[in-house]
Amino acid sequence: MNQVPYLGDFINGQFTPVKTAEGRIQDQSPADLKDLVIEVPYSLEHVERACMAARQAYLPWARLSLNERKNYLMRLRETFNSHAAEMAELIARDTGKPLWESKTEASGLAAKIDLTVTHSAKLIEEDHVANALPGVEGVIRFKPRGVMAVVGPFNFPAHLPNGHIIPALLAGNTVVFKPSEQTPAVGQFYAKMFEKAEFPPGVFNMVQGAGELGRKLTLHEEVDGILFTGSYEVGLKIKQETLTHYWKIHALEMGGKNATIIWEDADLDKAVYETLIGAFMSSGQRCACTSRVIVHPKVAKEFTDRFYQAAKRISIGHWSENPFMGPLINESSVEKYLRFQEIAKRENCESLMRGKSLDLKWKGHYVTPSIFLVRKFDASSIYQKTEIFGPNVAIFESSDFDEALQIVNSTGFGLVAALFTRNRSLYEKALLECKVGLLNWNRTTNGASSRLPFGGMLKSGNDRPSAHFAIQYCVVPVASLEDPTAFDPAKVLPGLNYSPST
Repeated sequence: MNQVPYLGDFINGQFTPVKTAEGRIQDQSPADLKDLVIEVPYSLEHVERACMAARQAYLPWARLSLNERKNYLMRLRETFNSHAAEMAELIARDTGKPLWESKTEASGLAAKIDLTVTHSAKLIEEDHVANALPGVEGVIRFKPRGVMAVVGPFNFPAHLPNGHIIPALLAGNTVVFKPSEQTPAVGQFYAKMFEKAEFPPGVFNMVQGAGELGRKLTLHEEVDGILFTGSYEVGLKIKQETLTHYWKIHALEMGGKNATIIWEDADLDKAVYETLIGAFMSSGQRCACTSRVIVHPKVAKEFTDRFYQAAKRISIGHWSENPFMGPLINESSVEKYLRFQEIAKRENCESLMRGKSLDLKWKGHYVTPSIFLVRKFDASSIYQKTEIFGPNVAIFESSDFDEALQIVNSTGFGLVAALFTRNRSLYEKALLECKVGLLNWNRTTNGASSRLPFGGMLKSGNDRPSAHFAIQYCVVPVASLEDPTAFDPAKVLPGLNYSPST
């Protein structure tokens, strides 16, 4: 396919090519290594320029009314809609995701604007409180924080950054966006949408680069908030390195090692289908993917046999062929995936389906799904507690619901869990005792609604849920006591001896 022309970083309302590069990204499609999608030089100096442009644009943007900012976003919405097909193809090339899945992501960009404007904006509406103090009205208002740094992931290179950027802009903040170095073509095209929507210069900025550029962005003195989606290790590093930047809010979404419980009364037709989606959609490269399945012994053999047979029939291939699974993102992801096959075996797990590299007509990072049977739960097991970020599932058996919940909570991650049962009392028990931010009943771990909060506990996040709640970490609540009455000498406190001027 044709290589995408390099335009530059998007700074202060225009694309600005890097003149003196400190590094270069060679963006090969993981679905076809012969497909060089784009070449991107990068410069740390552009971070300074982008942050200063965002700071200069902040107050004029914040002073606009909410309706004026909505109007800009609605223009962006129309731009997203009119370029959805191009965006979907670039997502597919950059990530290797099947085109059907990439189209879903591209269509979600405009939908996020609709939901933020009509639904989430209500969370920051001005609120008047009569008699907040006796005879004094109180007002709760929400003001923007300032300049927000958005650091994006590769697996949803448009949708997940967009989930931060749209509420941040609506609330009155300005943005500097760093796309994943794995998906620079999508990052550039996303910035192109803002150019076409004619936002004021400096309100939205985009800089490309590797990890060191992201570090410089998050450490910049002009940045007031860091909105990050990625691995626990990188999120922890961001938190550690900005420890003295006390004024910066962090919204960190840092992955998961998610579990599904399938109880003896579960609808197995549904449980098998939903768990296939949870485990293998996006080739297991979703923070909400199902990594572990805990099955009641009464249905374990039937579930496992059906799950295995269904997994063998999953189609794997190039995004243009619309398979169910595409490739992993890069060679190091393949290496990690295959290495964990050996770790699982060393830790006495039985291989039911071996994951291996695939040699297809398209030379890319393709692998097959893998399934391991865990004969003994071990909270210290490397395999049982590590996020692999590939199409791997560990199947446990347990007839003790308390033990099943213990397994759910054993990894240190706490993003999402799923429970398949007809017994509501078990679901209510799990709601309280599962250390997760999302719990689904008779539905897989994958897939989330933008009308609900999205965020995890423990190593999965830092109590700043995104999606519907994203707009809350983009603002500061300001309390005011407003008293229009004249001075009343009768209310002077004892001992002040205060006399009003005459």
